[in-house]
This record gives sequence, structure tokens and C-alpha cells, in this order.
Amino acid sequence: MSVMLTEKAASEVKKIITEQQYGPETVLRVGVAGGGCSGFSYSLGFDNQVDPAADTIKEQHGVKVVVDKKSDLFLDGTTLDFHEGIDKRGFTFNNPNAKKSCGCGSSFQA
Repeated sequence: MSVMLTEKAASEVKKIITEQQYGPETVLRVGVAGGGCSGFSYSLGFDNQVDPAADTIKEQHGVKVVVDKKSDLFLDGTTLDFHEGIDKRGFTFNNPNAKKSCGCGSSFQA
């Protein structure tokens, strides 16, 4: 699988699923979309539908992570973490395929 979820990120995802009262079929969908200031932007959200022909699914730290096969090409080796500090709080992407990224941290160039 292209995206690795850290334990800290998985803990935050499980917390959100519980707080939002999502069902047991809920998965974390990670992807890439065209746009952003560097060409591509990361997408992160919850979904309850998976297409085995178009998606890769893997359970990590108790969270089902789904990546569509097109995004998989751009996300290979990416680590999704959760940062919590006084300067910022949120999910972070560490993508070894990103040749360039912008200051916002949510877009990149491959």
C-alpha cells in the first residue's frame, strides 16, 4: 500500500469516527486531486463505499485506509501523520515523491 498511517494519525482518525458517530463500514479515503498552488493537492476524508476494482484497501492500526489506484501512483511511500503543537494541529503528509511543495503543506508537485 502506498500510504502508511502512523499510530498517532490512526488514533485521531478513530476519535473522529467515534465523535461523528460514523458506522463500522467507514473507511479513511486518501487521494490526490489536480489543483493547489503546486499542481496536485491531497484529499483526505471518510467514505463508506469501496470499489475493489478501483481501490486498494488495507487496515492499519485498526483503521481501514483506502486509496484509489490513480492516486496510488503519486502517494507511494507516503506517511500520514498527525501533528499537535502550539504552532499548528492537523494531519501531515510526508511524500517522498513530491519534488516540490508549497508552504501550506496541502499541495505538491510530482
